[in-house]
Amino acid sequence: MAGDLPDYYFRVRENGAAVFRVDTENRQRRIDMDQIAVINIRNGEVKPHGDRTLSDTDREVIDDWMTERRAILAERDIDDIHRAVDYLNLTTQWVQSKATDDELENVTDALLLAMHDLRSTLVRKKADRLMKDKG
Repeated sequence: MAGDLPDYYFRVRENGAAVFRVDTENRQRRIDMDQIAVINIRNGEVKPHGDRTLSDTDREVIDDWMTERRAILAERDIDDIHRAVDYLNLTTQWVQSKATDDELENVTDALLLAMHDLRSTLVRKKADRLMKDKG
């Protein structure tokens, strides 16, 4: 099992990850994880942990992970939007077929404001794209 472990482990955090070097080559034959860095995925900052200096290999593995992580997060964002479209459709069906007057009273204003905000933003962005394409 230990031979199958990666050399690095990334503990995902809110805006990035803590990076650990995995060591299985020790006398006790246990898994040791030595934190080597903290990374911020949003701004690309990599902070070595403590007074550690990162090797070129460390940097390369971290950079590769950050590239892959950004791609995963971008895919999730788009997937979330597609789910939101589905959820809007399900909400419309609920309003039309199941919602009680009290339930509608509870959510109508919040839904109308959120949909107005979304529509306004989508229309503005669409107009910006059309103007850019013409210009």
